[in-house]
Amino acid sequence: MTARHSRIETGLGTLTIVADEDALTGLYFPGHWYPPKPEAIGPYVDAAGDPLFTRAAAELADYLAGRRTSFDVPVALHGDDFQQRVWALLREIPHGETTTYGALAARLGNPALAQRVGQAVGRNPVSVIVPCHRVVGSDGSLTGFAGGLERKHFLLELEEPAEVKEGRLF
Repeated sequence: MTARHSRIETGLGTLTIVADEDALTGLYFPGHWYPPKPEAIGPYVDAAGDPLFTRAAAELADYLAGRRTSFDVPVALHGDDFQQRVWALLREIPHGETTTYGALAARLGNPALAQRVGQAVGRNPVSVIVPCHRVVGSDGSLTGFAGGLERKHFLLELEEPAEVKEGRLF
């Protein structure tokens, strides 16, 4: 196993970033709901000396500065079949758009799976890069986000289309 981890400073706080070989396997916020187990993240390495971490940090910086709308850094997601299907749908949500847990469940063929979809979304190991923040409640409300609702709000506002921002009164 070649798992390793580092920490990178971002506008979202100090993120723990995890990789195995040449793909990211985790991106975690301070206070993340489902942090990785220490034995699963491998040794600490300096992000500046690891090409994958350097690339991920640069892409995140560009995204947070509004210069990037998607990520190219390779990821490897480890989860059960249902989680994999949900996470694949997350990657299809366009930048600047949102969907609901129920809509994702319907896309999976069973609207009654909305709660299970929510659990899978909450366990997304590569937050932001796999855009789980783009999933909202059925009424458009901000619901569960492993990095906290303040960060979810920040990310959605960052991605908000210019015409929507211009139309807001406040």
